[in-house]
Formats: sequence, C-alpha cells, structure tokens
Amino acid sequence: MTHDIWIYIAVASAVTLAIKILPLTLIRGEIKNVKIRSFLHYVPYVTLAVMTFPAIIHATQSPISGGLALVTGIFAAWKGASLFQVAVLCCTVVFVAELFI
Repeated sequence: MTHDIWIYIAVASAVTLAIKILPLTLIRGEIKNVKIRSFLHYVPYVTLAVMTFPAIIHATQSPISGGLALVTGIFAAWKGASLFQVAVLCCTVVFVAELFI
C-alpha cells in the first residue's frame, strides 16, 4: 500500500513539472497569434471565476440567497460601486434572504 502512495506522488510531481516546464522549453519566442494571446490573457480571470462562483453559491445556507447576492453584487459592480460597497450589499442581501427563506 505504501509503495502505491510513492507512485502516486511521483506521477503527480511529473505532471505538475511537465505543465510548468514544457511551455518554457517549447515556446521560446514571442507568441504572435492573436487568438492564442487572447486565450492566455483571459486564463487567470476564468480560473478565478471558476473557483469563486461555486463558493458564492454554496457558502450560504440556501443556494437561493447566494444566487441573489451574486446577482446583486454583479449589478452593483456594474453600476460602479466600490468593492467595500459591493461586499456590504451582498452580505446584507444574504442576511435578509436567509431571514425569509
């Protein structure tokens, strides 16, 4: 059993290193393809969204209150509210929604 754990660790390490080292060794010049550059530009934002949105929905007792806070936060940010104002507004929406749901 313990032998299998070391194999799993070695495979995970190899995959992680391959993901980090291969782009550095294979792509030496500047990437000139507009579509690839655009794709690489949005990767951090998509990764953050994929990690954040499920946490917003499941952090509350009811997914409905999380969804209401998400929609409220997006609308407030769209209208130019500061990060603090959006956070306070979303917390208030969750609090009120949890009272009634």
